[in-house]
Amino acid sequence: MSRVAIGNNKGGSGKTAVTVNIAHALARAGKRVLVVDMDPQANASRRLGWAYDPTDPKPTLVEAIQAGTEGIAAHAISTIGWQTEYAERIHLLPSRFDLENRVSEAAVLGAVSRLDRALDGADDKYDITLIDCPPSLGHLTQLALAAANVALCTVEPERDGVDGAVRFRDFIELNRLELKNPDLRLIGAIPCRVRSGINAHEHHMNQLPALFPGLVWESIPERAIIKDASDEALPLEALGSRTNEIISVYAELANRLLQELHA
Repeated sequence: MSRVAIGNNKGGSGKTAVTVNIAHALARAGKRVLVVDMDPQANASRRLGWAYDPTDPKPTLVEAIQAGTEGIAAHAISTIGWQTEYAERIHLLPSRFDLENRVSEAAVLGAVSRLDRALDGADDKYDITLIDCPPSLGHLTQLALAAANVALCTVEPERDGVDGAVRFRDFIELNRLELKNPDLRLIGAIPCRVRSGINAHEHHMNQLPALFPGLVWESIPERAIIKDASDEALPLEALGSRTNEIISVYAELANRLLQELHA
């Protein structure tokens, strides 16, 4: 089992799309995947076909972190809503807006380890746990990084997206001891929403190897089909053969992740 935190200190940089679609690619390759939605916006949860029902409330990540006891997350893990033959290999630790309330616990002694404790034993049956971080470096992202074995950053090749990825990179390097996770490391930077013919994108793509030496992975081109699948809460192939190009890109990224993890 390996836990991978996926982040960037900027919204709209492709974190959730990467999390969901790499989970999709890993499941198609036969791997068992747990997606942990650490963003109170709960976009990963929705895109995987899960919805919170206040008339029939079920435990979520909110309750798991609040408790912070060993293995408690097992009670909140859910199946997803996709109707595919491999969907049973993807499970979800879902989020909802109330997750934002956990931020107030940041100053509580040991709070940064609550997700790690909650997952302890709960994700042992999965090959990989993917943790979708919110677009910040605050308490919720710190919970994710404290629980992760490794981290990935997404990088939209524009000034703000690159700056956010660099901040995420530096935060890991400077704070992994304070996170009680001294072996935490960044294993890759994934360029997302890359558009050809845009001078700014070409410029920043050329700069990435110097900013992330040896860590720049396969680029994900900007394609409307990714947003279409996200909006409809469907796996990519449900939208037909026009998704083949993007499915192949995510398959390459999933293979790279497996190689890095030796999984």
